[in-house]
Amino acid sequence: MLNETDKALLALVQQDATLSLAEMSEKVHLSTTPCWRRLQRLERDGYIARRVALLDPDRMNVPITVFVAVRTDQHNEDWLATFAEGVASVPEVVEIYRMAGEIDYLLKVVVPDIQAYDRVYKALIAKARFFDVSSMFAMERIKHTSELPLAYV
Repeated sequence: MLNETDKALLALVQQDATLSLAEMSEKVHLSTTPCWRRLQRLERDGYIARRVALLDPDRMNVPITVFVAVRTDQHNEDWLATFAEGVASVPEVVEIYRMAGEIDYLLKVVVPDIQAYDRVYKALIAKARFFDVSSMFAMERIKHTSELPLAYV
């Protein structure tokens, strides 16, 4: 179970992982050594999976987000292994989820334009056999965060 100081540290790291240890220590009212130990424990225990930089999709020339709904009639381990390996190798596919309900898999794809998406689509259908593929182009990003809620830990 995490205490409020642990949660405060996790909130800080989620908001800005570039904060110095001194800055984090000051914000959570700890000296640097106990703060460092807590951060090390949070990493060791898996609460902090990794520290990364979030790049701006517009500056990276991938402003178009496409959600790709995939349905398959192949529900076996061999197909899943082929699909997962093939789709994970496409760099424009930034997220993949196995779903419950009418859609079997949902992919998040980022591309510079429609022509690039068409190339990604052709690469995807070459990786595995699909029953149905449906593409939904995001018109506007209203909320986008990598911060997870801390109320449940």
